[in-house]
Amino acid sequence: MTVDRILPTEEASDLLGLTQELATGELAPRVSDFEARGEFPREIIRTVGRAGLLGLPYPEADGGGGQPYEVYLQVLEILAGSWLGIAEAVSVHTLSCFPVAAHGTERQRKLLPDLLGGDLLGAYCLSEPQGGSDAAALTTRAVRDGDDFVLDGTKAWITHGGHADFYNIFCRTGGPGASGISCLFADADTPGLIPQAPERTMGMRSAAPAQIVLDGARIPADRLVGGEGTGFRIAMQALDSGRLGIAACAVGLAQAAVDYAAGYAREREQFGRPIAEFQGVGFLLADMATQVSAARALTLAAARLKDAGRPFSTEAAKAKLFATDAAMRVTTDAVQVLGGYGYVADHPVERWFREAKVLQIVEGTNQIQRMVISRALTRG
Repeated sequence: MTVDRILPTEEASDLLGLTQELATGELAPRVSDFEARGEFPREIIRTVGRAGLLGLPYPEADGGGGQPYEVYLQVLEILAGSWLGIAEAVSVHTLSCFPVAAHGTERQRKLLPDLLGGDLLGAYCLSEPQGGSDAAALTTRAVRDGDDFVLDGTKAWITHGGHADFYNIFCRTGGPGASGISCLFADADTPGLIPQAPERTMGMRSAAPAQIVLDGARIPADRLVGGEGTGFRIAMQALDSGRLGIAACAVGLAQAAVDYAAGYAREREQFGRPIAEFQGVGFLLADMATQVSAARALTLAAARLKDAGRPFSTEAAKAKLFATDAAMRVTTDAVQVLGGYGYVADHPVERWFREAKVLQIVEGTNQIQRMVISRALTRG
């Protein structure tokens, strides 16, 4: 099904056309092989970067694409429809560039053309083995030693762990709670920054996260982003935008599932006619398509608030919550439409079903999104 999009410029239309060509020609034919092997598609991500897709929402003056979030999220959606792992890579990289772009010193900001140019890949190190949702309780510690900070601890669930060229590491430089957290920017070759083996995941095996062990890792003090004690605020600001990225990924994944299930239902015959003609299947497809359209509308509405410079945190939480829950429902129903064939790897719906689950967890679980939304409603 062709999505009828209203785009702000002709340039945006051309960009989405380029993205669709890349997704159809380069991503879709290769995703099954990489997923089966559990191999990280680093060269394919470089191709995506050289197409200009790794810095889209950042200003052109900094080396980015100068695109509004409304357009960037639709690029993510198209990528996710062919390969969720690639779309998530773009989203996480965009998230990883935020601390320096928004809070970096003049010297740090000189790194932005390299960070946004397409050849480098970033990682965002907030979660820990004993704390994901309770980010303010992180225990990784950085101690000042002359012109350096020395880091010890373990970060967990790090997308691009072991593959990234740079890491934003949120660590404790002060006392307990959010006010004691800072952000340090580290190069991948920092001694004592030790990536572990990838996790064995249910889905997105080509983009499995890994732990990062910090064992006396020495990071120059001039890589402190935003000043001591500002790390938690930086992390939460980044996650507001990152949640929109995950919402867009969910929309793209769900749209692919709707399209595939509808195509199958038109061709599959039972009792002498296509199963799409049976109300039980037709109504199921109608509900699936409606959920995807609603998720897209909610996501783009939040993006337009961001582009207008207006508060969007609560709307981002709503979009992430609704879109990822919708993706889980839609992919579940897509498996049902295919019946037994939906349960085998010959059809992609079983992979999409497994991949949808993680979207309800990353960038803040959907229970956390409900907390964000409910607090906005009740704080007066």
